[in-house]
Amino acid sequence: MLARMSPRKSVVETRHTRRRILDHSLRIASVDGLEGLTIGRLANDLGISKAGLLGHFGTKQALQLAVVDAAAELFTQEVPGRVRTVPSGMPWLRAAAEAWVSYLERDVLPGGCFFTAAAAEFDGRGGPVHDAIAGLNALWQRDLRIHLRRAISDGDLPPDTDVDQLIYELVGTMLALNHFMQLHRDRSAPTRARRALHRLLGGTPADLTSPTRYADGP
Repeated sequence: MLARMSPRKSVVETRHTRRRILDHSLRIASVDGLEGLTIGRLANDLGISKAGLLGHFGTKQALQLAVVDAAAELFTQEVPGRVRTVPSGMPWLRAAAEAWVSYLERDVLPGGCFFTAAAAEFDGRGGPVHDAIAGLNALWQRDLRIHLRRAISDGDLPPDTDVDQLIYELVGTMLALNHFMQLHRDRSAPTRARRALHRLLGGTPADLTSPTRYADGP
């Protein structure tokens, strides 16, 4: 019986170790960037041999790509995943905006928004990591665009709304939030972000002023 169980146990342990590596790598990368990930540092931090750690990913670039995917998974859980039952269009946009602010306000990652830092780190480079970061940002903006167009069709936004401009301003507000929180340690930044989002998306103050609405999960 033990012999039959051991392969399954090995698979579970392998998955657990890989998850540990990715979780720790994501925390490091949020502060020090993806280039701050070194096999030696991770092996030392996690008590894993360098060879054992490399066995999970093969190359540093493969590790970086896996961390980007882990960051996307976390963002999906913390922002769109928390508002998946909210009606599409403007209700979804307002709820997603609050979840987005809350995600940064609660310091889910020690370095703030992973994708803001990663985009700054790789925006001038080519290659698979750059393309993965750009692609995931484009997917999120696609979701925003879908709901903005629904808000226009529902009459919640004027028919002549410039969707691309509004996305630019929404993303810009969140970049500013991350900047003021991380660089200046400005704890009033979430309040300012909510004011900016309220001007962009309208609604009542309760739609965008609840700092703990999403703190306990979906």
